[in-house]
Amino acid sequence: MRWWTLGMLFLGLVFFSPKAASGSLQKADWIVVLGAAQYNGVPSVIFRNRLEAALHLYRQGYAPRIAVTGGRRPGDRYSEGEVGCRYLQARGVPRSVLYCEKESRRTWENLSNIAPIIGKAQVIIVTDEPHLPRALILAEQIGLRATGFAVWGQFKEAYWQRESWLAALARLGVR
Repeated sequence: MRWWTLGMLFLGLVFFSPKAASGSLQKADWIVVLGAAQYNGVPSVIFRNRLEAALHLYRQGYAPRIAVTGGRRPGDRYSEGEVGCRYLQARGVPRSVLYCEKESRRTWENLSNIAPIIGKAQVIIVTDEPHLPRALILAEQIGLRATGFAVWGQFKEAYWQRESWLAALARLGVR
């Protein structure tokens, strides 16, 4: 009985959490790209896909500014934020419209570190489809006015499961 109750709580938290609004996206003040791995200054495939999605949204006029988040792992020469900003600049995004957050190592930090920069502005969070529900829950808890844009891909089932559990925990206030 206990497991059934926990399972139903989990399903309720996940299915009634904020959802991505990729299909009905509205204009915002910022596009926020959540960091992902980079390798010696080159974005990983997952990170590049997020950056390309943000670039598309920017070029379509969804927001005039882009924030790229992500620190560095021990031993890395570059942060995800700086690699992402360089990637976007190389594709024509002016440096003046970019904010490069370079210290965060987790989703909570990605969002809380940019909150003072963004303030009460409307943002579009760009991240992977499995990760977006949790990112939106955390953004809401931080006080960001956020919608989301899900980057689709062929993600492993373990990633979906992990993010579902983490979204449920985030809804309970566990970071």
